[in-house]
Amino acid sequence: MTKPSLPELLHAAVDAVGGVERPGQVTMAESVAAAIDDGSHLLIQAGTGTGKSLGYLVPALAHGERVVVATATLALQRQLVERDLPRTVDALHPLLRRRPEFAMLKGRSNYLCLHRLHEGVPQEEEEGLFDPFEAAAPTSKLGQDLLRMRDWADETETGDRDDLTPGVSDRAWSQVSVSSRECLGASKCAYGAECFAEMARERAKLSEVVVTNHALLAIDAIEGAPVLPQHEVLIVDEAHELVSRVTGVATGELTPGQVNRAVRRAAKLVNEKAADQLQTAAEGFERLMELALPGRLEEIPEDLGYALMALRDAARTVISALGSTRDKSVQDEDAVRKQALASVESVHDVAERITNGSEYDVVWYERHDRFGASLRVAPLSVSGLLREKLFADRSVVLTSATLKLGGDFNGVGASLGLAPEGTVGDELPVWKGLDVGSPFDYPKQGILYVAKHLARPARDGDRDDMLDELTELIQAAGGRTLGLFSSMRAAQLAAEELRTRIPEFPILLQGEETLGELIKNFSADPRTCLFGTLSLWQGVDVPGSSCQLVVMDKIPFPRPDDPLMSARQKAVEEAGGNGFMAVAATHAALLMAQGAGRLVRATGDRGVVAVLDQRLATARYGSYLKASLPDFWYTTDRNQVRRSLAAIDAVAKKDET
Repeated sequence: MTKPSLPELLHAAVDAVGGVERPGQVTMAESVAAAIDDGSHLLIQAGTGTGKSLGYLVPALAHGERVVVATATLALQRQLVERDLPRTVDALHPLLRRRPEFAMLKGRSNYLCLHRLHEGVPQEEEEGLFDPFEAAAPTSKLGQDLLRMRDWADETETGDRDDLTPGVSDRAWSQVSVSSRECLGASKCAYGAECFAEMARERAKLSEVVVTNHALLAIDAIEGAPVLPQHEVLIVDEAHELVSRVTGVATGELTPGQVNRAVRRAAKLVNEKAADQLQTAAEGFERLMELALPGRLEEIPEDLGYALMALRDAARTVISALGSTRDKSVQDEDAVRKQALASVESVHDVAERITNGSEYDVVWYERHDRFGASLRVAPLSVSGLLREKLFADRSVVLTSATLKLGGDFNGVGASLGLAPEGTVGDELPVWKGLDVGSPFDYPKQGILYVAKHLARPARDGDRDDMLDELTELIQAAGGRTLGLFSSMRAAQLAAEELRTRIPEFPILLQGEETLGELIKNFSADPRTCLFGTLSLWQGVDVPGSSCQLVVMDKIPFPRPDDPLMSARQKAVEEAGGNGFMAVAATHAALLMAQGAGRLVRATGDRGVVAVLDQRLATARYGSYLKASLPDFWYTTDRNQVRRSLAAIDAVAKKDET
């Protein structure tokens, strides 16, 4: 039997999932196959509707070696594991004459811990463990969640939190899960043979395709101890999110609450001298955190430096003491000790990292009304880390609907540690950028409108003219509006004002309900509007007439006082580059491209993306930002846009009746 061709395999897979084969999808599949075959790297932009998941799954399955697919969102992970992979494997089985196995792998804290479930949770105030099922009132929400999870534990095959429906609160889940640092280890745990996390790792080792998330990929790269099985090919979907997720994993935090928790957990497991030393250091740190002012710390103040060194040294002493003393009176001592050790090690590691003062780290102080004060440390850049850890010894394919910013891939490439495309050097990964286009006819399906007549937005200033414009646009569109705001405060103010001005159009606001409920209600009633902030920009997929107007209140540059972004911008400038374009404009372009992508989700969609910020039309960087957006028909004519919205609304109402 001759080996099936890639077009044959793709055709079978597309039929199996009930899709339509697109020219861009075919080009993508061929390019991914070529990159896998020659071990090269590929950045591939595939617009919404291309069918990019099959564009990489089919060549990956045909390859026959292990492939890791990393995504940013739970929704895409579920789509791959529950829909695309099962159907594709079934379709390709007769052609490949083998049935490739696939598996999902997440971080340990995503799986139910049987030891926690059956033996209880270590408590700081007690010497041993306590039973959360007895401690929580059966009629309380926490008690009900815990009892439901105990029943679920007997039924579930995966122990994966995301398979538990409806879900439970973080507080409830923390009673039955452990971090990798808190885990006793399969060989030392009475439940090791049944451990859900260990079974997930074993399934991954036996699978050709392993689906994971960006965070676990980052942990695998950063921490040196491999958590993913060996693989020859890495495919990163939603790749525009990767740098942000890796930065998040590489960011350390110290708070007074975290330090005091470590003190309580360790106090009864170590000698009095070690416990007192950590307690004294914690009190000194907490006093200074009450006095500090928010912002970046380019140099650590002397008194804070001494407090951090005292904390580091005391934590090191406690870590040694935890390893050398035993107390048989403590129930399930190994679990209690492991939790205490995890807490103290976390404090030690962050205090030491800040004390060492690497030129490649950024340190800053934050104060939140709800969460209190914190000291944070993050890498100035993760590009070197990604270049070294991601692109060595395997072929890497990165794909997203938004990778080509300002007309090329070099901006995103630089953030990943890649030299400009075509650059040759012994230590430089060779890569290619490819835009396979979109099945949508953007100039005919959408309008990009810039409200050039509005006053230039000032930071945190009132924008009555913007609210007037927004009101008129919503009225012309008959509702049907997704409002994407640069801050939660701006979204709240707009929602409050417009609920008074145009009560006939219901306005939903992010945070007032779960995101799932908001999107469901937004989709159900065409007259409804949904307002939110950055996290909404990528989480909304509402094809059809419910979303015919996407509004951005202003260009989403990072705040000037954002410590990490401003530090990165300054570093580029000191190296002779354009810090604003490399950092702030790239950040804004990526978010705007994602936001504009909410408008056209199907071939029948029509509508307007309205940017209520004149700078997109008047500033020099405006052309760079516009080149990052879909190729909509462009105008600054407000009357034209109102007529177009009214016409689109009229057609939608006719179709709905």
